Amino acid sequence: MSELQINTTQNVKIKFNAAGAGERLLAFIIDMTIKIGYLLIVGNVFDAFENMDEWSQIGLNTLLSLPVMFYTLVLESFLQGQTLGKRALKIKVVKIDGYQASFSDYVVRWFFRIVDVYVLGLGFFVMLFNNKTQRLGDMAAGTAVIGLKDHVTINHTILEHLKADYVPTYPNVIKLSDNDARIIKETFTSARAAKDYQTLIKLRTKLMEVIGIKDIKQKTDMEFIDVILKDYNYYTQDM
Repeated sequence: MSELQINTTQNVKIKFNAAGAGERLLAFIIDMTIKIGYLLIVGNVFDAFENMDEWSQIGLNTLLSLPVMFYTLVLESFLQGQTLGKRALKIKVVKIDGYQASFSDYVVRWFFRIVDVYVLGLGFFVMLFNNKTQRLGDMAAGTAVIGLKDHVTINHTILEHLKADYVPTYPNVIKLSDNDARIIKETFTSARAAKDYQTLIKLRTKLMEVIGIKDIKQKTDMEFIDVILKDYNYYTQDM
């Protein structure tokens, strides 16, 4: 398993372990097994409608095939970069900039499966000779697949001490993911220690844009970012 270094938009370097080609292949096999199992079940259902006219059979067949066709796209979108196979192998899709991949990124990866999977398994061979273990779809979408087995949990990285009577200020922080919060805290901690005010300004501006905040209630950027992290912990600590 090779090491993957992600450069965030705040120029902070985060290191992950890129998922190996073998892990990704095994996850693919698990997902394919699930799809085949579904098709076998659907095949039995479809046999019950064999007396339907040809166009009705084509329509029904197309409808029942949609879950297989969009399996990867839908699950990666709803499970934050994971299919059932990826979840079993503890790997997931992330953006190279360190943020959670967007729906459009998943669409690009899904579209490129036509080449990566169905053209002689080209994507697998591309991964073997790529230091980030990316297939063509990953390169096009700016994503990579990382391993989570040795991943530090949220409690070790972004946990903030909250008083019992703590009152949150910005409920929209739930728009952030755990990965976003971790990157924000690492950037904030590093910039505060180095008194890097330019990075703090950039981080505050980015947070206001992503979360959708027009006016901040704190006097300084450091106070604002500190509140954002505490608010995120407040809203997600029981999730």
